[in-house]
Amino acid sequence: MGVLEQAKGKKIFLGADNDALIKIVAINVLVTAMLFLVKGIYQISSIDLSFYQSQVLKHFLLPASFIKALSGPWTLITYMFVHTDIWSLIANMLWLWGFGTIMQTLYGSGKLAPLYIYGGLAGGVFYLLAGTFTSAEASLAGASACVMAVAVAITVAAPGYRIFPMLSGGIPLWVLTLIYVVINVAGLSYNPALYTAQLGGAAIGFAYISFLNRGRDIGNWMNRLYDWFFNLFNPDIAEARRQRDRENVFYDTGGKKPFRKKPNLNQQRIDEILDKINTSGIYSLTQEEKDLLKRAGEEEL
Repeated sequence: MGVLEQAKGKKIFLGADNDALIKIVAINVLVTAMLFLVKGIYQISSIDLSFYQSQVLKHFLLPASFIKALSGPWTLITYMFVHTDIWSLIANMLWLWGFGTIMQTLYGSGKLAPLYIYGGLAGGVFYLLAGTFTSAEASLAGASACVMAVAVAITVAAPGYRIFPMLSGGIPLWVLTLIYVVINVAGLSYNPALYTAQLGGAAIGFAYISFLNRGRDIGNWMNRLYDWFFNLFNPDIAEARRQRDRENVFYDTGGKKPFRKKPNLNQQRIDEILDKINTSGIYSLTQEEKDLLKRAGEEEL
């Protein structure tokens, strides 16, 4: 099997540590399931559901004005993981699955979670602005703005990407995105603030991929923060860092270029590079790794 075929075959699989998509879907499902469970307890206890709305649900949904949001600023984050009905949850997660899979295939799993959060934040801020000026009374819930951000980002990045290749060469990605936008907008109740939230998600999706194509990853700090936090509880990290320090020896070469050792070509090294492509995308490879991958392909020919 050639190197290129191996790269295509080593897809991110469900449950993998680097699979951001499955983690995002799981959080949405678990949070929504928890709220439905609490709602069921209220119903079983014959408590009026208006108390559930005021005592529980309102603390997860984003209100339609900055003044109301000040009493619960965390709702700018929580709303994007909460769905008030099962059908909106299913629809959003299916669309996220489709667009998110393409995002991870092209750019690795490290880009999806920051884009999802940025999309939700932008959608929330736009919703607050529109709600404040229109005096809207509704609250915002669901991952629609986040999914819109992912859809727009991946469409701008690869408009020629084709899905279902067995159908006369495949369907262009932009067609799928257009269908999603039409269905999503048509399903919204007539509330200008809701449309504005979708616009905010689309805008951040376009901006995110524009920065990324210029070599600036505006979501990298989220990944570093995530890694730093969980590495605090991993005792192997400190030992690995000390081991790397012992292996790094510096010499005074008097201005001369040091001897450059040509890395050995072996299957383990190739697998590591392929895993890096699946995790961070092909753009994350160093020149040495690109040369090694090229050598591997030439030797297989």
